[in-house]
Amino acid sequence: MDTVLEVLTPVIPQPPTRDDLMGTLDQMISTGDLLELVDTTSDRAMRLLYLGPPSFIERSPGRYLLTGIRPLGLPLVGSDITVEHEGYARTAVLDADDAETRLRAAGLHEISQTRWIGQPASMSAADFLTQYRTRLDVALAAGFVDGLTIIDPASRPTYYRGRWRNPAEGDSGDFVGRRPQAYGADRWCLVRLVDGAPERLIDLPVDNSVAPARDEAWRLQAAIDAARGTSLPYRTRPMPGVDHAQAVVDFFSPLPSWAERYLGLVGLSVEKSRGALFSYRLPTSALTGLASVLTETLWMTTTTDEEVQ
Repeated sequence: MDTVLEVLTPVIPQPPTRDDLMGTLDQMISTGDLLELVDTTSDRAMRLLYLGPPSFIERSPGRYLLTGIRPLGLPLVGSDITVEHEGYARTAVLDADDAETRLRAAGLHEISQTRWIGQPASMSAADFLTQYRTRLDVALAAGFVDGLTIIDPASRPTYYRGRWRNPAEGDSGDFVGRRPQAYGADRWCLVRLVDGAPERLIDLPVDNSVAPARDEAWRLQAAIDAARGTSLPYRTRPMPGVDHAQAVVDFFSPLPSWAERYLGLVGLSVEKSRGALFSYRLPTSALTGLASVLTETLWMTTTTDEEVQ
């Protein structure tokens, strides 16, 4: 981010903020334009970014989401293929009868919807938490953890940034947290506190070193909230105007990458609504499928304008 800002600042009258660039980077990772992978050649557990391979995923018959980046900024497909650009999404529009053949001939790799989304297996929030708490039970003593921050489960789930704080006297239980490390961003972790002091700690991800740690962390927090009876909400409302075939879905907490990939396949990121962390525009016909993904993997609940504070 520092390098990108250094390059853009002299040539753009109003360069983007670091937060804007982080949002763009997250979208490029979630849509497969960039891949975030562990560097196995390093002595440290470093995560590096690589160009995503040129690929396509069927959104609907004759419409295909294009992902990936060719070196030197070359186009993914030739001028003989119509590509619609909407926000960050690129959609190839072709005759469904020979679309896949033409896209493969252009050097693109086909990815099935199931593989692209990578949705984890459904289970109850309690069962999901039990898996991690069992690991904490046998984890080594945490010792002193300088700079540890945690997500407060008792805080409002509709204000993500406001949920973060330092451990306090009286905090006891299992918390999603982050701890500083010598190189790179703070590490995600699950920590057991006893009266505000770390007793046991495990770094995330636990099993899949390729998966982003934040995916595991955000799913853990969703499970903690659901187990407390305060499931993460999302808000669905009609699209402003007269287009009743479209709806806006507002989110107040970050989502794991599989949920973002699902949203990117069936909808489009739009300017966030007031009070929301981010928003998507979806066809109303896709709302049932979205609800299934969010309730089965993140135990979320839908809400109305009046209920969000």
